[in-house]
Amino acid sequence: MTTTTAPRLEEITAGNLKAALGIRVRPDQEFAVEPVADSLAEAYVHPGTAWPRLIMDGDRAVGFLMAFLDIDWHDDGSAIRSGLWRLNIAAEEQGKGYGRFAVRSVAEELRRRGTKELYVTWHPGDNGPENFYLGLGFRKNGELAEGETVGVLNLN
Repeated sequence: MTTTTAPRLEEITAGNLKAALGIRVRPDQEFAVEPVADSLAEAYVHPGTAWPRLIMDGDRAVGFLMAFLDIDWHDDGSAIRSGLWRLNIAAEEQGKGYGRFAVRSVAEELRRRGTKELYVTWHPGDNGPENFYLGLGFRKNGELAEGETVGVLNLN
């Protein structure tokens, strides 16, 4: 018998690292997001800035997210931003609301920290996440970051 539970976030630990590393998006989406291992390596070298979490449903690892906290967006002090850095939902778990849960969870964490806007970037193109983010209320702000579209969600 399968029971339905509410998804939750867990910190990455030695006990769930293997599950986190096992998260794989669909092959046609791999161009749009880095593998979890790369994200965890970036989190390691950016302590205090990266906020990695495993998305769990019951005892199943269904996705991975990593937020960024208070980065100097233009490297000149003119814009300090926080947002969603990575979102990987396991291929077999997509379409079940885990991505929406992940974005809501990051928004809640940023609100708790007093942040007014949640930023995200995405690769344009077919099979990319643009429609997903726009459907959640993000708006394009007209910027590009390393060739990716920049979106912003007002948290007020």
